[in-house]
Amino acid sequence: MKRMMVILAASLAMTTFTGSAFAAGQGEASIAISKQDQQKMVNIAHRGASGHAPENTMEAFQKGFEMKSDYIEIDVQMTKDGELVVIHDTTVNRTTDGTGKVGDLTLQEIKQLDAGSWFSKDFAGESVPTFEEVLDAFRGKVGILIELKSPELYPGMEAEIADALIERNMSKPNNNKIIIQSFNHESMKKSKELLPNLSHGVLTGGSWANVTEEQLAQFSTYADYFNPTMSIVTDELVNDVHEAGMEIFPYTSRSQEQALRLFALNVDGIITDFPEHVYYHPVKNK
Repeated sequence: MKRMMVILAASLAMTTFTGSAFAAGQGEASIAISKQDQQKMVNIAHRGASGHAPENTMEAFQKGFEMKSDYIEIDVQMTKDGELVVIHDTTVNRTTDGTGKVGDLTLQEIKQLDAGSWFSKDFAGESVPTFEEVLDAFRGKVGILIELKSPELYPGMEAEIADALIERNMSKPNNNKIIIQSFNHESMKKSKELLPNLSHGVLTGGSWANVTEEQLAQFSTYADYFNPTMSIVTDELVNDVHEAGMEIFPYTSRSQEQALRLFALNVDGIITDFPEHVYYHPVKNK
């Protein structure tokens, strides 16, 4: 994946983003980009365009696609009866009108829940999609960044994910349109063994602020991406990740200022609730 070289004005390079020019949702800020190195920053719609529609719903994914994101990011878990569903939390409490653990409910029970009203009455009746519904609706249209959520709770989850992708002929390299990631790094090792031709990523939180070059080298034996919380991203970390042969997609940008800071740090992609904050510069054929 190609990388963008971003040259910011001095005030931006100091990562001090102030004033109305950088308010969320407003027009392009003053970014000078080398014409020779102009590339496309990878734009990942976090749980879909979740700043505009209820997260992890078909509406959010469709919105992310319409906003020309390069990828939609989805969270996958398993129901009591072994079906793969797309939901972030290990309970349905926050994002639906139901209660209980995802793993204690059947697919039929989860499908009866309203997953949209909590966000806005305009999305009343929106349901929790299955993994296969998302694959069938968006394969070939947009990249899909698949997060295995708490796979330690769902034995065999990696194989179920692999089977669904293989069945749809989505297990072969195809312009890097499928990436699998998780905070559970052992799960990623298993997934890589099952799907050796697909890209994988390791997610990390704040405790990895001091990740060593040796640890990054170990990750690179099975992962293509090191995707940390954006709060720990520095020039040094980005350089170390690149030196290890991986790319870096920090999460989760929710403001224009945050997106601009990540641009300045020369990351490879930005995971965001608001795809419009990630400026899109298509590469011109020479």
